[in-house]
Amino acid sequence: MESIKEQTYTDIEKVVVDGASTDGTLSVLHKVLDENSVLISEPDHGIYDALNKGFSLSTGQVIGILHSDDVFADEMVLTEVAEAFANPAVDAVYGDLAYVSREDIKHVMRYWRAGEFSQKKLVFGWMPPHPTLFLRRNVIENWGGFDTNYHISADYDAILRYFSQDGFQVVYIPRVLVKMRVGGLSNQSLSKIWQKSFEDFKILKKNKIGGLGTLIWKNLIKIKQFRIS
Repeated sequence: MESIKEQTYTDIEKVVVDGASTDGTLSVLHKVLDENSVLISEPDHGIYDALNKGFSLSTGQVIGILHSDDVFADEMVLTEVAEAFANPAVDAVYGDLAYVSREDIKHVMRYWRAGEFSQKKLVFGWMPPHPTLFLRRNVIENWGGFDTNYHISADYDAILRYFSQDGFQVVYIPRVLVKMRVGGLSNQSLSKIWQKSFEDFKILKKNKIGGLGTLIWKNLIKIKQFRIS
C-alpha cells in the first residue's frame, strides 16, 4: 500500500481483496486505505477466485494486480504504464520482474527480463511476468478472467488466451516494474512444482499452443534468470 501511495500517477482505484484474515491485516488496511479504495474480506476459493472478485469490483479502464508482499519498483511505474495506454490500440503493458529476498527487497535473487513480445514466442514457453502485467478492461470482459479449475497456473492460461488473439497489441517497458518477494505458491515444494507442470501442460493443449516441447522450453528459459549481473 505504501508503494502505491508513492506513485506519481494518482488516478488510482484500489480494490483490496482479503480472504477473511484474522492476523491483524484488516486493522492495518483500515488505517491506510482512503476514499478511493474498496475493501472486501471474506472466504474465497483460492488466489484466482480472489483475483476474479477484484476484477468484478473494479471500475477502471486499466487493471493491474499487486499481490501482498509485492511492491512497485519505484514511484514512476504507474505513470509509465498510463503513458503506454494513452494509445487506445494498446491492449496490454508489461515489464521485467525482480525476485527479491523476503528480508531485504534490495537483494535481487532472480531477474526475469521479459523481452519484447511476439506470438511465435508462445510456442517456446514465453510469457510475461504476470505480476507486471496491466490489461485494458475490455480484454478481461471479452476473453474472461481466471479459470479457477487451475489452482496454480490460471495466470498462464489467461495469458495464452489473451496474447494469442489476432491483433493483440502489447507494449513492453524494458525495466523492472515490480519487486516480488520469493516464496510464491508455485515454488513452495516439489509437489507444487509437479502440479504446476501438469496444469501448464493441460493449458497448452487446451489453448492449442505447443505441447511437451513447449513445457520443457518454458522451464529451461528460467535458468538464465538466476544469472544476476
